[in-house]
Amino acid sequence: MSIQRPHGAEQPCWPLGPFKIRLPFIHYRWEYPEMIQGLIMFVVGLAMIPLLQKYLGMPYEAALAFCVIAGIGYMLPALLGVPLVPGWITPAIPVVILFLQGFEPGPEAIKAMFALQIEVTLIFLILGITGLGNKLVTVIPNSLKSGIIIGAGIAAMMGELKAGGRIDNTPISLLVGSIVSAYVLFSLSFKSILERNTLAKRIANFGMVPGMILAMLVGWAVGEYPLPDVQWGITNPDFGLMWDYLVFSTGMPDTSTFLLAIPTALIAYVIAFGDIIVGFTLVKRVDHLREDEKIDDSVTRVHIVTAIRNAMHSFFAPWPGLAGPLWTAAHATVAERYALGRKAMDSIYSGGGTFWIVGFVALFMLPLVSVFKPVLPIALSLTLVLTAYICIMVGMEELKTSTERGVAGIVAVTLAMPDPKSTVYAVVIGLVLYFLIERPHRVGTRDADDVSILANSTDENEAADSHGRAHHK
Repeated sequence: MSIQRPHGAEQPCWPLGPFKIRLPFIHYRWEYPEMIQGLIMFVVGLAMIPLLQKYLGMPYEAALAFCVIAGIGYMLPALLGVPLVPGWITPAIPVVILFLQGFEPGPEAIKAMFALQIEVTLIFLILGITGLGNKLVTVIPNSLKSGIIIGAGIAAMMGELKAGGRIDNTPISLLVGSIVSAYVLFSLSFKSILERNTLAKRIANFGMVPGMILAMLVGWAVGEYPLPDVQWGITNPDFGLMWDYLVFSTGMPDTSTFLLAIPTALIAYVIAFGDIIVGFTLVKRVDHLREDEKIDDSVTRVHIVTAIRNAMHSFFAPWPGLAGPLWTAAHATVAERYALGRKAMDSIYSGGGTFWIVGFVALFMLPLVSVFKPVLPIALSLTLVLTAYICIMVGMEELKTSTERGVAGIVAVTLAMPDPKSTVYAVVIGLVLYFLIERPHRVGTRDADDVSILANSTDENEAADSHGRAHHK
């Protein structure tokens, strides 16, 4: 029996420095809907294996051991007091891949991945402790931020659509899965059906799971993927072999590699900070419906926990997905169930905590892992396709003027170029265009939007002055 939370109070915990320790069955109850989701959605974590094999040059058994390290990291946020369901910095994956393409798979790529991930660790740690994270993101021009997000989305989609890509090789299963997932998650018509259909509500509770399962079934049915060789027992991640793919064996990267990784690390942080904002926005949207629980939305704690996870990966499982503060689809699903009341979900921590504890246990369930092994590319592709849609949608929403849209478009196209240095080019071009075209000048011409605003302001001031003079007379 878990410790009961008084109405309107914060969920019980054990305070520990900047953290708030919460354990299942002690500080929160077990949530069965999230348990079912965890048994299926853990496959998305396994979907990083193809990237580990292709870009870091490691065998499946070592990559599976990396997934176990990642699974430990996924459980940390709920354990340490963060109310967000964690995942990767998914929109940054295409950018990270472009960075890794400049290195030979194997020791060189592993060194590069270590350099990138340790820089991401330090950014989160320093900006989290000092509280400078908010200031950094507000200083970056809106056009550059949006261009990076849109560019990451375009790069994700181009990676799937290119000749020889996964959609080219397995079009039927991935198109069916993408359409169904997008319909369930984003369709306005489906949202109208939710209001009057109980079955639709239940389907919506599982987010991208229905689309993923349907894509896998179609892939097997049409022969795009081989049927699984179902095995029984417990998985055996090869931690000994994993050691050969860590910096302890390959050696540390040189200074030039660290310097080359800086732009990608900064871009990853900007995207991740956007995820933090999205995550807490989703919480606040339902928080007013749950007066029974007070949620601690500490941005500093999110930064520190994310830094810890990235540090774990840096040394023990360099991870092209990086360790991100939010898995948007899973967190949105948890938030929607949380909004239904305390009977549906006791605490925001019980939903996210149950989800990833089960996801971690599932990594050792050989029947599940062997069933999903042939179709791991489906999980990765659906994640990237949906991420592309969300990135482009969010990035476009943030752009307010035609000048911002023009600069962001150039940044996005540059970032999506198939060049390992495209991240550097995108940042440099974005800053140059901002200062040359977008930024208002004290002296000289302004852009069309500024001129229009200035003209309207002048007309209003003149009208006010005339009215003031008439009143004075």
